[in-house]
Amino acid sequence: MPIPTPHINAKKEDIAKTVLMPGDPLRAKFIADHFLTGAVLVNNVRGVQGHTGTWKGVPVTVMASGMGMPAIGIYSWELFNFYDVDNIIRIGSAGALQDDLQLMDIVAGQGACTNSNYLRQFGLGEGTFAPIADFLLLTKAVEAAKEHGVELKVGNLLASDTFYTAEGESKSDMWKRMGVLATEMESASLYANAAYAHKRALCICTISDHIYRPEELSAEQRQNSFTQMMEIALDTAVKMAQL
Repeated sequence: MPIPTPHINAKKEDIAKTVLMPGDPLRAKFIADHFLTGAVLVNNVRGVQGHTGTWKGVPVTVMASGMGMPAIGIYSWELFNFYDVDNIIRIGSAGALQDDLQLMDIVAGQGACTNSNYLRQFGLGEGTFAPIADFLLLTKAVEAAKEHGVELKVGNLLASDTFYTAEGESKSDMWKRMGVLATEMESASLYANAAYAHKRALCICTISDHIYRPEELSAEQRQNSFTQMMEIALDTAVKMAQL
């Protein structure tokens, strides 16, 4: 497919080899404004902002993905396959399932369980593909977190197609029983696209609410207060560039 694509109007050279992907375009702008040096708006199709600048001298693009697996599926597919992006790090929010997780804890998805049909497109028949993070990218993120004094909680995430569920249809208890850390809405399609393109992906999330306790951050807090997660992801981009 020629570029610009239907969803990204940047030139190929406008996009860095590592892309940070928050769901919210305003969070992408926040990162560009507060962390990146020389940040330039390189995409604004449908208001999905993408900015490229440098962090500690390393080019980094931060671009929104929108909400849900179909949305990040589109943007990550185009970035991996048409813009030659090597690494995508999703930085988002997640709802905790496990009792020991607290608001503002940071979790990394070593694996992505899902209730989505997104994986059926890969033609695996009756087989089940297990979407997982890239081990090198995960290792570098754990290193970066330790340098920030953060113990990254690593384990399975649930990538759900639904934010709201019909009465009696929630399966949270069983996902919790199986040790899944938290639920979000993007990781499985991102990991699957990375596997298909032979690229690297990782999902890092800050706990914004708890499924079993009446605790949650406000929309403004989610947009502006996830700075520790942002710095870990940015430093991970630097570590990847140094390989």
